[in-house]
Amino acid sequence: MTDTKFIAGNWKMNGMLEDGRQRIEQLLAFTSSKKAELKENTQILVCPPATILGDLKNMLKNTAIALGGQNCHTEMSGAYTGDISAEMLKQQGASYVIVGHSERRQYHGETSELISKKAEAVHKTGMTAIICIGETAKERAMGEAKKVIKSQLIKSISKDTLYADNTIIAYEPVWAIGTGETASQADIEDMHNFIRHILEEKFPTIANTHILYGGSVKGANAKTILNYSNVNGVLVGGASLKIQEFCKIIEASF
Repeated sequence: MTDTKFIAGNWKMNGMLEDGRQRIEQLLAFTSSKKAELKENTQILVCPPATILGDLKNMLKNTAIALGGQNCHTEMSGAYTGDISAEMLKQQGASYVIVGHSERRQYHGETSELISKKAEAVHKTGMTAIICIGETAKERAMGEAKKVIKSQLIKSISKDTLYADNTIIAYEPVWAIGTGETASQADIEDMHNFIRHILEEKFPTIANTHILYGGSVKGANAKTILNYSNVNGVLVGGASLKIQEFCKIIEASF
């Protein structure tokens, strides 16, 4: 099991070029002052809108901060108006791509089978896929949370291109995303331990990969969450847009 904590910021559909540059400048100022701690403890990823990836790439050369995409198509090219491929994201500086975020599943009707193909596309470029899974409030209330998570996990992982260290799992209970409601310690540990067990049983080559928690993570609760069993990092939404708050989350990993 890796000892490093993985701190990822998902900006979603937020950030014009100047906004992005300002956030990165602030983040670089922070990371420059924490070089020793970062080298020993933490990996940082920022996933801005694809429109500004290329510009931020130039700012982040030879730094401790990696860039990622928020989504990609299953194909590398073709007649898919408005879509963007994994290869295009890589050319613009990405080394990770988020696939299967609950907002993609909910608002775009993406299935786990489709997400598996997207993960495969990410793998083919040599990048790492961050596969998101998570149950809704209704599914949890019906006692189906683990059934849903197991199904999403198994069906979303691309078996054809899977090898050690090219896949990260992000558990994001849908009912906690952007709501201010964070799952309890028992809920988080129970689900992360369950996910680890499935990986060990079904996907042993990535059994020791990072499992991230996402869902109303902020500076005030990050250190507590990062100390939970089998929580190897966090995927941060709204708080990643507030760089001072995001820096507190990074610092919580030290």
